[in-house]
Amino acid sequence: MSTIFSKIVQGDIPAYIVAEDDRFLAFLDVFPIARGHTLVIPKKETDYILDMEDEEFKDLWLFAKNVGKKVDKAITCERIGIAVIGLEVAHAHIHLVPINGIGDINFSNPKLKFSDEEMDEIRIAILNA
Repeated sequence: MSTIFSKIVQGDIPAYIVAEDDRFLAFLDVFPIARGHTLVIPKKETDYILDMEDEEFKDLWLFAKNVGKKVDKAITCERIGIAVIGLEVAHAHIHLVPINGIGDINFSNPKLKFSDEEMDEIRIAILNA
């Protein structure tokens, strides 16, 4: 089951990486619903987040929490909304979405488009938060 996320982990596809360790990776969503929309994934290919082993599941959420705090410092927003949808890509992932209201985390909203320079500015801001 090789997904686009697996290809990012392997370095075959470039990504705006904001955090990484030996088991998890966080990068900016290239089809964001908000400035700073970040995806957090396990490097190990797992389709359904609820199929993850307990320890890995817990550690993924702790990793996402730390990334979320950095996004919160880097991006002006009321909160970081968190969602797991699980249908878009067959690789477990958590969405961290800067929000100011409940409607901001509506995945039916039009996707935003940022230039490569803007995406890199956002990435650097999160890295330095």
